[in-house]
Amino acid sequence: MKRLIVLAFPLLLAACGSGGPPPPDWKTDSADLVARYQKHALRGENTLAERYFQQAVAATGGAGRVRETARLWLVRCATRRAMLIDDSCAEYAELAATEAKPDAEDAAYFRFVTLRWQDLDPSLLPRQHRALLRAEAARRHEALAAIDHPLARLLDASLLLMRGEAGPATLSLATETASSNGWRHPLLTYLKLEQAQAASRGDHATEARLARRIRLVEENIAASP
Repeated sequence: MKRLIVLAFPLLLAACGSGGPPPPDWKTDSADLVARYQKHALRGENTLAERYFQQAVAATGGAGRVRETARLWLVRCATRRAMLIDDSCAEYAELAATEAKPDAEDAAYFRFVTLRWQDLDPSLLPRQHRALLRAEAARRHEALAAIDHPLARLLDASLLLMRGEAGPATLSLATETASSNGWRHPLLTYLKLEQAQAASRGDHATEARLARRIRLVEENIAASP
């Protein structure tokens, strides 16, 4: 069985192939729960999101699965970094360090989301992230715009911003990616970044337009605990 892609991120599970015995409950439960975590985290529904994540960890941890539990934490870290939360992925790193033979693809993905790109082999990354890593810095926005998976695109935009490589076009692309998918948490963050840029260049009309969008999102986003 091959790993399931949960939204944009590589994960713990093997998607079931045709034939063969069905996967154990801990696998299907953890895949479903971490997908729910991502859905609600991106919507800004933090209490519900964390409840699903802890249930996913309980499913893999209760089965004594260190590698799969580490991957859950890696997915959580990547999800948070897609929302421009500077998560260090410490929980993943701690669990992965206990493995006798760490997974090379997981380790590469960890380096990718934590911006340790030097000498990173793009072929070890999920397909949707490879072109960004291979592109020269000046061409990375083009690679970003060509990503067809919205959450992978949002993650990569956030990573470029964290690296100081995101211009106005990247911010705009990230904003509209979040908006078109109803991802209120990153949408609010990116709208505020665009508003700050508009203010800095004295573009008061754009600043006012973005302020209206921000108010609309803030009125509807679930309150964080």
